[in-house]
Formats: sequence, C-alpha cells, structure tokens
Amino acid sequence: MEHFWARLNDLPDEIIMIILKKLYNVEVLYYFIGVNKRLNTIAHDSIFSSCLNLYQYFSDDHYICPLPDPMLNRFCSQILPEIHNKIQWLNLESSSMKRILSATNYPNLYGLGLYDINVEVAPSLFTDESFFNPLLKNQILSLVIDIVENDEQSSSEYQHIFIFTQIFTMFPNLKYLNFGPSSIFYQRLSFGIPPPTIISSTLLELHVCLDHFIDCLYLLDGRFNQLHSFHVHIFSLFALATTINNKEKLSSLKCFSLHCDSTTNSYERSILPLLYRMINLEKLDLHLMIECNQEFVDSNDLKKNIINRIPGLKNFVFNIRSMRYFCDEIRLPLNEDIQHTFNSLQNNKIISYVNYFPEAGHSEYHIYSYPYKLKFYRNITNNFPGGLFKYVTEVSLFDEQPFEHEFFLRIQKSFPFMKELTVINQKPQNKKQYENFKNYDQTLSIIKYPHLTLLNLGCVHDDYIEQFLFDTKMCLSNNLYLIIDYQSLARVTHNFQRNITRINCAKLRYLRLHGEYTILKH
Repeated sequence: MEHFWARLNDLPDEIIMIILKKLYNVEVLYYFIGVNKRLNTIAHDSIFSSCLNLYQYFSDDHYICPLPDPMLNRFCSQILPEIHNKIQWLNLESSSMKRILSATNYPNLYGLGLYDINVEVAPSLFTDESFFNPLLKNQILSLVIDIVENDEQSSSEYQHIFIFTQIFTMFPNLKYLNFGPSSIFYQRLSFGIPPPTIISSTLLELHVCLDHFIDCLYLLDGRFNQLHSFHVHIFSLFALATTINNKEKLSSLKCFSLHCDSTTNSYERSILPLLYRMINLEKLDLHLMIECNQEFVDSNDLKKNIINRIPGLKNFVFNIRSMRYFCDEIRLPLNEDIQHTFNSLQNNKIISYVNYFPEAGHSEYHIYSYPYKLKFYRNITNNFPGGLFKYVTEVSLFDEQPFEHEFFLRIQKSFPFMKELTVINQKPQNKKQYENFKNYDQTLSIIKYPHLTLLNLGCVHDDYIEQFLFDTKMCLSNNLYLIIDYQSLARVTHNFQRNITRINCAKLRYLRLHGEYTILKH
C-alpha cells in the first residue's frame, strides 16, 4: 500500500484529479484524507466534498443500505467534522441519517436527500423537534424524500399527506421539493375534500405524484404562488366536478411536465384549459394516452391547440398516443410538413406513425419528439420506425401481426441498454416454416440483449418462447428473471429435456410460472 501511495504521489495534480473523479466522492474522502498533505489537499477539493452520498446502493436489486460500520464511524468522528464547512448537499438513508446529521454542524448545507425512509419513521422526522436543529431547518432550500414500504408495513394516503404538509412547516425557506422520486405507486398524494392547508411563498420547483387531476388543480390554486417549475405524474386524468380555482392565470410558471400512464378522454376539457392558464410557459413536457372520438392528436392539433396558444413556448417535449375505436385508414401528413410545424421550437426531430388493430377494433396514432428521453417505450409494433433510444430500459412489444426474427434484431439495435422486456403476441411466426430447411438456423444472426434482467413471455405464442430460448437464435444474459406460462414452457422444452433450450434456461435466476403445474424433482 505504501508503494501505491508513493507511485500515485509522483503524478501531477491534474492526472490525480482525473483518476479520483472516476471514484465515488465518499471513497475519495475515506481513502485519501490523512494519507499525506498533498493528497489530503486534493481530497478536500469541493468537487469531492460538496455533495456526498453516505449510503451503499446496489443497482441490480435497487437496494439501499448504510455504509459499513468502520467507514461510517470514521466519517462521523473525523471526516465530516473536518470538511463540514464545504458540504452543501447530503444524501442519506434512514438508519444512519440522525447520526450523520448530529456528527457536526453544516453551515453551508442547503440540500438534503432522504432515501429508503421507513414508512413508520417518516412522520416523526417532521414532528420531532430534535431531529433537525433550528439553524438547519432554515438552511435547507432543497429536499428529496423517498418513502419505502415492505410486506409488513404499508402507508396510508393520510400519512403521505401529513408528511407532505409537515415538510413546509419544518423547512420554511424550501425552494425545491421532490416527493417520492423512486415509486409512483407508493407515494401518490390524494388530498380529498376538503384538502389540507398548505401554503408556501418560497417554493420554486415541485416534483410530485398524484392520484387524480383534481389534486393537480389543488396544488395550482395559488397556494404556491412563486412556483416556476412543476413536474407531476398523475395516475388518473379523468375530470371530476370541482370547485377548486381553475381560472386564475399561473403567471410564475415557466416549466410544466405532465405524465400519465392511464388513458384519458379529458384532453380538451381538462388538460388544454390548464395549459392556457400558464401564460408565460417556456418549457412543456407531456406524456399522455388520449382516447379520441374524432380526430387523432397529431402535429396539426399540437400546432393549433398548444403551440399557437402559448406564444412564449420555446421547448416542447412530448410522447402522445391517441386512440380511436375504429380502424379506417387515414392520410398522414408528410414528415417534412410535421417538421415544419415545429420549426419555432428547440426540438431536433418529430416521429409519428399509425398502428391498426382490426381484431381489437381500434387504431392508434403515436407522435413523439426525438431524442426520446423517457426510460420506457411501450406497445411497440411492426410499424416501429426505429432509431436509437439510449435512455430506454423498459420495453414492451404488442401486435396482431407476427414478430419475425429480424424484428427482434431491430429491437436490439434500437434499445442497447434495455433491462426489462415484455412480449405480447399470439400470432405464430410466418417464417417458422423455413426452419425445416437445411442450415436455416445458421443463416440467423444470434441476438444478444446484454443488459436484460427481466423477460415477460406470459402471453405469447410458443414461437416466441423458442425465439428466446433457442441458443441458435438468442443469447440471453445471466441471472435473468423469466415470467412464462408453465404449459407453454413444457411444450417448447419437450418437458425440460430439449438440448437446444438448455444453455439459455441455465441462465435463469428467477422463474415465475403462470397456469396450473406440479414441479417434479428432476
């Protein structure tokens, strides 16, 4: 170890900085503070000491746990007191955060991230006067809080509302709040009638998940009169009768993001009137699934109802699927005309296409801005236009027409970092008939999804199970979680004896079986 420090000490400061930037800040502080005067000075640089994640995070399992005891002990007794005046942001986990916050004073701390907060502990954080000292309460301008549940503990909507309300009492100068960033299911807020009293004249940016559209109107009724950025995920966008103020102009709001994964028929009645209240809006992000009676929400609709009505809009990011319950062919605008529609905005490219589902009796128009920044891309059909989607990790495929081998190769090229894949298709592959020809398998490119951790084949024709389990067609990643129908799996693997499926089946880590079955010992 002494030899290592000596050789590192021979390098110029610029090279050492490049090396240390490859490490986590906590590692730099733990391993380099106290080694010698020069490395100690470098480790004290604000690049490594201003923002600290004082927990361990295991990305494969999305699991957070405290630092090892020796590491935590040294941070609390030596490192944090030594750099306390340089720390501006702390990200903490529930079991160690009180100890860390009481280890020293933090005169320049303005931001807190509280993660993996136990649902039973969370309310006491904002009622126990001893948890945050008075100076810290006034210092904190930015807060992220993530509440978790487990099988033994579950939270109620009342608890979430109570915590959300108490935050503004505990931190009177709060400017930024992200409430529940990791789970839109556990931490949705529903304010009820009458809603609680929440007022903040300092809050500038809010990220939150809500149950209903009426909850969104409640937060925008004037109680956060300085709010300039509002990012909201709403579970249901169905309009409800309300007496909440939905007329007053939102002159302070400059950035608005609205995401909803459920279908809504309230686009014209609810969403557009809300947007028209944002008279100074500059950035807009919409992720919507819209049920239409007449026309699709296409580029012309977006031009007429949004771009022309919000003159200050500079950046418009969107992912909109609109559906109609009949399948007549429609004439689409040319790509050149669509691009011309959005010339005034800072978007690079607009993609649109139509899917027809005659068996289900509906059609779907999908239009989105590109580059595509969402983490998921759902219901991809054979009409998928391709492209590179480097942010997408969750993909689902659905069609009433078969997916051939070449289609799965396109998916590989478009989603290089895909982790979760769901396939829904009951149609047999058309090219399956060629598999009886000699050397057919040798003509196929073996497909690799190197980052895939979850594969859902619970609703597919047997051909797609062969597509993924045959080692001549697909090379699956290790430690895969497979969801599948037992009878289908038994057929394709010839009752778990088929050699061509052995290699990929041996890579499974978890197996969830649907249907009736009895597991035999062999």
